[in-house]
Parts: sequence; structure tokens; C-alpha cells
Amino acid sequence: MSTVVETVTALVKPILDEHNFYLYDMEFVKEGKSWYLRVYIDKDGGITLNDCAAVSDQLSEALDNVEPDPIPQAYFLEVSSPGAERPLRNEEDYQRAVNDYIHVSLYQQINGKKVYEGTLTKLTDKKLTLDYLDKTRHRQVVIDRSKVAQARLAIKF
Repeated sequence: MSTVVETVTALVKPILDEHNFYLYDMEFVKEGKSWYLRVYIDKDGGITLNDCAAVSDQLSEALDNVEPDPIPQAYFLEVSSPGAERPLRNEEDYQRAVNDYIHVSLYQQINGKKVYEGTLTKLTDKKLTLDYLDKTRHRQVVIDRSKVAQARLAIKF
């Protein structure tokens, strides 16, 4: 299965580069009796349905022209956005999230809280700084990255 992901990654990268998109994630999984190749793409400002359709069409054509067939069994190709509240999994995701509204869950409390939502205003190798609203007051918290259990983009209400 990892060879499928590696092969498809090599095929999809030039397509994404052509559109100034980036590959967020990819999976090739069996669910029930069916196989799914899921390709999650993104760009600054977000992905549209037309963006997904364009990549799907180009990737489908590229896959049909590869010999030998990297995916000999029947499968469904799904190209989509990773979602508005996608996880921040690596350094690149964190860098893209600077100045965005995020949700952070911590291993240990800071100032009596294990969950913060706010704007990621500063990021270093060791720390992240969030501006958040505490009732009606704007506050700032500096969090050691080693204390972050999970972080994701969030929708501000």
C-alpha cells in the first residue's frame, strides 16, 4: 500500500505544482469491500470544488497511462480539501497557520486551562504564541510546543 501512495505522490506532485496547490495528505485504504485512494489538497485561501475536479481529472488520466498499473484492483479516487478544521501535523502546517485562528489541546494545564483557541501570532522551534479572548479581554499565552497534545485550525464564531 505504501508503494501505491509513493507512486501516486510522484504523479500528483507536478499536477499540484502546475496549479500552485500542495499535497496535504494521501491514503489508500480498504473500507468494506471497496478500495479508496483519497488525495487531500490545499492552497492559500482554500480549495474549491472546481480545484478538486481539475486535479481529479488530471490525476485520473495520469493513473490510466502508467504501466504497469500501480493500482491493479478497482478503487474509488477521491480528491478533496482536508477541511476547515484540519489538524496541524508538521512544521509546514504550523508555518502556514501563523496569523490563523487555531485550537490547541495541551498535555498539562497552563494558567488552569488545557484548551486554548486563538490566533497563532508567533511561532518558534520551541514555542507558539496565541492571542485569545478571555471573556471580554484579549490575552496572550506562550506555550511550549512540547506541551501541545493536538493543534488544528478552528473556525472563529
